[in-house]
Amino acid sequence: MSSSWHPLISEDQFPAEGKLAAKLAGWHVLVGRGEHGFHAVNDRCTHQAALLSGGRIRRGAVMCPLHGARFELASGTCIGGAYRNLRVFPLRVEGGLIEVCVPDSPPGLDESPVITG
Repeated sequence: MSSSWHPLISEDQFPAEGKLAAKLAGWHVLVGRGEHGFHAVNDRCTHQAALLSGGRIRRGAVMCPLHGARFELASGTCIGGAYRNLRVFPLRVEGGLIEVCVPDSPPGLDESPVITG
């Protein structure tokens, strides 16, 4: 499966709360800033498909706002529940611009969040 890099935001404009949600090539992406830089994951809890971007980021992990499952941003590993790990997307900072690499094909239902409201 081919993938492409997508510009997101300049590093100096990244939100102070340490997270940014975006839709890139059909993928819902959550970018979080931790102690060791920026990380990008699929913005979908593997438990009940909720958007993780509504949750808090603490100590390098994002917490699902529905049931409290926690996922490490760097690896996507579920650390607060027995759920599948998150898809992690490559991220780079080039010339102060944050870029994320996502598959060129849109996500299937098993990787798409349930959007309400």
